[in-house]
Amino acid sequence: MLSDNQQEDVRLARWYFGGLAGSGAACFTHPLDLIKVHLQTQHQGKLSIVGSSLQIVRHQGALALYSGLTASLLRQMTYSTARFGAYEVFKQSFSTPSEPLSFAKKIGFAAIAGAFGGVLGTPADMVNVRYCVHPCLHPTSPACPGGAGCKMMSSYPQSPVGRCVCSSYKNALDGLIKVYRLEGPVQLFSGCMMATSRAVLMTVGQISFYDQIRQMLLETPYFTDNVITHLTASLCAGGIATTFTMPLDVLKTRMMNAKPGEYKSILHCFLLTAKLGPAGFYKGFIPAFVRLAPHTCLTFVFFEQLRLNFGFRPATLHL
Repeated sequence: MLSDNQQEDVRLARWYFGGLAGSGAACFTHPLDLIKVHLQTQHQGKLSIVGSSLQIVRHQGALALYSGLTASLLRQMTYSTARFGAYEVFKQSFSTPSEPLSFAKKIGFAAIAGAFGGVLGTPADMVNVRYCVHPCLHPTSPACPGGAGCKMMSSYPQSPVGRCVCSSYKNALDGLIKVYRLEGPVQLFSGCMMATSRAVLMTVGQISFYDQIRQMLLETPYFTDNVITHLTASLCAGGIATTFTMPLDVLKTRMMNAKPGEYKSILHCFLLTAKLGPAGFYKGFIPAFVRLAPHTCLTFVFFEQLRLNFGFRPATLHL
């Protein structure tokens, strides 16, 4: 229970803070996200984090580690804004500073917010995956994963001559437009079920657990509402979220990166991945955690700083 003085100092987040915080974090962690996608989509070979990084830099240059950053930022501005915004609206509508939400309600609201964010963020996520896996300029270049037989070229003959579809994206918005024109609106939501399922688990693991752990820390005499508390709670939440979401993250990435007809269904993708053994569902776990932990920490540190400095007091009731 908060004291009267603590209640007077409470500031609530505005609905768009999550998208801003997620975008700020993505600017630092995008290279790790790119490497994670590379490891998850390789069907053969056992490249390590360092090996995958060196391969990208050797063939494409150091700036290739930031290939698709615009898609990543667009994803954060849709996916993170939606899930953080929905969660904050639920939280502020059903709780007060003196009577916080129960953990069960936090999980329920986070699941709903995650589903909303997952659907809304799927198009940008799909373009982001393509950027990460196929940042090449020409299907015959050494950088192209498929060489002269690049599947992105062979699968979509409507693409510009001599170029992969994905490599012809000038930016994220251009990518969305070209996917819509060349492949149809349905392709924009390729892997939507996997992305939404993952978003539900991610939001539960990240936001609800962060909120609960932060609350528990603040109820002790050892923590105050500062960066140390935010880092501690977010690091724990990052580990929980990674464990929850890895299997679905692998399936989602494979579905989004698949050429038409490669997987007949989600079950087909699951069965092919299962042939690699249980470890197949946790392929890229280390880079996923290495990426998600700092991304979670940075997101919540930025989010809390926005809340503390630009948030509003409960009495004003402005979003």
